[in-house]
Amino acid sequence: MSRIGKNPVAIPDGVTVEVVGQTVNAKGKLGELSATLTDDVVVSINDNEVKVDPREGAPRARQMWGMSRSVIRNLVEGVSQGFSKKLLISGVGYRAQVKGKDLVMQLGFSHEVVYPIPEGIDIKCPDQTTIEISGADKQKVGQIASEIRGYRPPEPYKGKGVKYEDEYILRKEGKKK
Repeated sequence: MSRIGKNPVAIPDGVTVEVVGQTVNAKGKLGELSATLTDDVVVSINDNEVKVDPREGAPRARQMWGMSRSVIRNLVEGVSQGFSKKLLISGVGYRAQVKGKDLVMQLGFSHEVVYPIPEGIDIKCPDQTTIEISGADKQKVGQIASEIRGYRPPEPYKGKGVKYEDEYILRKEGKKK
């Protein structure tokens, strides 16, 4: 087993972490995030490290231990460095651009797809076939990337659609004559 919960989370310079009951608050240069953890774990702060321990006598404690540590690590990393996802668009006439507070995409439909950019998330289009999503909240960045990809997932024959930068599309052979 991994036992990732044993490793403490280091707090970098410029980030403050507070524990109030079961709520962990992290504040840094990219904003402020908080998460409420289950009662099965005990969180303590010791000289620039956040330590998570399972509560004695709780059967779910060992299950929640590593997950709680990962949530805290994502909070600390999010407010200090942030997270980003990159989407690539492939297909004839497929393109995207940011207009004001909306992401406008042409994805082969008879209409444009307009996606409103949520608060706390930054979306850039360095060129017409690339979308860069960045923000402090890892879950929110991944969810938005998934929603944008969901408008036109890549298809297996020509590979047209919206895909993640590191995604591999398993290609199929077309029909034979």
